[in-house]
Amino acid sequence: MKKISLYILLALFVYSCGSNDQGELVGAKSRTKWHSKKPLGMVLIPGGSFTMGKEDEDIAGALNSPTRTVTVRPFYMDETEITNAEYKEFVFWVRDSIVRSQLALLSELMSDENNIVLEDYQFKIPDTSDMTPYQKYMMYNYGSLGDVNSPLQGRLLNWEEDLTWDPNEFPDEYYSEVMDSMYLPIENSFDGKRILDTKKLKFNYAWLDREAAARAKGDRKDFIKREIVEVYPDTTVWIRDFNYSYNDPMHQDYFYHVAYEDYPVVGVNWSQAKAFCSWRTKKKNDFLKSKKKSSTVPYFRLATEAEWEYAARGGLNYATYPWGGPYTTSDRGCFLANFKPARGDYAVDGALYTMEAKSYNPNDYGLYNMAGNVSEWTNTAYNEASYYIGSTMNPNVEDAKNHRKIIRGGSWKDVAYFLEVSTRDYEYADSARSYIGFRTVQDFLGSNINGK
Repeated sequence: MKKISLYILLALFVYSCGSNDQGELVGAKSRTKWHSKKPLGMVLIPGGSFTMGKEDEDIAGALNSPTRTVTVRPFYMDETEITNAEYKEFVFWVRDSIVRSQLALLSELMSDENNIVLEDYQFKIPDTSDMTPYQKYMMYNYGSLGDVNSPLQGRLLNWEEDLTWDPNEFPDEYYSEVMDSMYLPIENSFDGKRILDTKKLKFNYAWLDREAAARAKGDRKDFIKREIVEVYPDTTVWIRDFNYSYNDPMHQDYFYHVAYEDYPVVGVNWSQAKAFCSWRTKKKNDFLKSKKKSSTVPYFRLATEAEWEYAARGGLNYATYPWGGPYTTSDRGCFLANFKPARGDYAVDGALYTMEAKSYNPNDYGLYNMAGNVSEWTNTAYNEASYYIGSTMNPNVEDAKNHRKIIRGGSWKDVAYFLEVSTRDYEYADSARSYIGFRTVQDFLGSNINGK
């Protein structure tokens, strides 16, 4: 009898604690726990307010950056500019994706029951025995687990088999045919070397224009934008940016040679920087998906102009430069950034062109080269009146029709004025320069920055 009573009490306890909320509002809680994880190579920029704009004399007389108090939300930011090595990972991924796609398509086209061509590079066949009922439904009705609008119709590439790049080791003529298509025509080669056709390295991605969708009525599909972007940097900028100047070594080696791996990538236009952000988001979320994680990370993106200036100040309000100011040298006469201190004397600060992305001392947020080295793309379109009419909460001007995009921070070729944290400048979105790079940010979810 005592055992029966004990079982009844235990059942009542479980019922009252689990399924019975006694009619009270308890909320629909998620079963998964969330905590913000700092991405590798990024630092947390705490949200807050600051005085944005020119506090001192506007030497250039631009009158486009009057002081005002604005507030930004917390976010993560790359501690350095994106380097050649980091951007090269993106380029190589695009290159390998294209080659694997062509190998798989050729295998599908040329194979029959008696002869399987490029067997090691065929599309990956999903294991139906390990599929959920929903996945089986998708395969039966759509023939795909992915994006049916993609060039591959959502089929999966086989990334397990290594690609062979040495022509002397190509396995057969079919493989040689695909690889040959990736190079410039034979008449463009010299010294016995084939040159990769960088125009073929295109990244195809889609994004949703959420702001436009929120402000207008219409189908969701009307606001999905599809982009095809050539991802290889324009290395000719080292020649075209300067007349009557010998910069051919930089043209030949800056993005290619291992000596420059840790230097900031340049020759990347605004659209390419945006494409890199999309790929970085995909790379992380694909990894989480492979580990059967249900959560995804917030999108990587370019900083807004306000976020960039707030981060550059490093918590020092009314500062002229990221290190405080108003001088560009330390008390020992050492330069604090890579810029042009005097007419024609580019190297007096220790560098003729760019320097490693992690050079000089970081600001108080741990960010390197927020002044000098390379100017940086932001996500903000340039408008002379934006400081006068814009919001004071997370201000940003995002106008697709305005091709003038804000760049910040000054570069190795600029005078000290452009290094000031409040100086605004712009460049056209389709322009690539030897002195413009970028870094990415990611939204911090929630407000408990101490719980990072």
